[in-house]
Amino acid sequence: MNTNAATNALTTETTLLEKIGEHMMNALYFDLSRYVIAAGVLTVLLFVFKRWADNRRIQPRHATRSDYIREVLSSIRTVIIFGLTTISTLLLREYGIIELKLEAAPLALVAFQFVVIVVAHDAYFYWMHRALHHKRLFRATHLHHHKSRTPTPWTAYSFAWWEAFTEAAFMPLFLLATSMLGYAYAGFAVFLFLWHMIIRNVMAHAGVELFPKGWVDTPWLDWISTTTHHDLHHTEGKYNYGFYFTFWDRWMGTEHPEYKARFRAVAKPFRIKPKLAEKFAVFAMALFAASVVLPGWIVAAESGLT
Repeated sequence: MNTNAATNALTTETTLLEKIGEHMMNALYFDLSRYVIAAGVLTVLLFVFKRWADNRRIQPRHATRSDYIREVLSSIRTVIIFGLTTISTLLLREYGIIELKLEAAPLALVAFQFVVIVVAHDAYFYWMHRALHHKRLFRATHLHHHKSRTPTPWTAYSFAWWEAFTEAAFMPLFLLATSMLGYAYAGFAVFLFLWHMIIRNVMAHAGVELFPKGWVDTPWLDWISTTTHHDLHHTEGKYNYGFYFTFWDRWMGTEHPEYKARFRAVAKPFRIKPKLAEKFAVFAMALFAASVVLPGWIVAAESGLT
């Protein structure tokens, strides 16, 4: 009897370890592929449309080869941290602590949940980001990210261990909070959010203003952060802590006083001349988000989440 119990326990433990290992590999693949696809696609676009990009470069300085190497290597550890967070979230779901529905959900519900999680993450990021800039925390947590004074798309995941952990902690904390409130989140809403997050992340670190001229001069759009908004944070450090939106910085008085002027200086009008490649620059940048999201949609469709 005892032998059978021990055998069953060993089998159960082996099955659990196998399941954790499988989930971990999937999580690492997902997080690494998001990073490589998003940063890679934008890097290629900026290279192909170099004249357009140079015309809208925010800083005169260019990132060096050592900058790129540091960013990619430190991003690997960020992927590991994100993978561990993903597996912990899935395990909490297995034990019923987190409510996360992987079945198909109505499109309206997915859209609503997506908006809620983006707004929540922006608030979390602003206050977490400001905390990491505290003199007692900055050197150990956030200094590594700021070594990329002239950011590139590959800066997006370039974090020290501690910062990677605080960045990754949002998802399980958010889902735990919504679950405690009796609100089950749709897996596809989370899936879309994760792709949205990495897309906006690489755009914020592009080093080239991707948003069109006049963006900051209309109240319908100027609450959405531009590349210049975050680039100013990398150059001066004490302004522009927000991520997707500008309103937290404006409410808290931490927006760079010259932000709009700096944006206008680099967001030059699109000019369709004289090379054929230039004619497709606007179109290519508009399709950037679709280009990186497409693989995710394919995976979701095959998983029955759409």
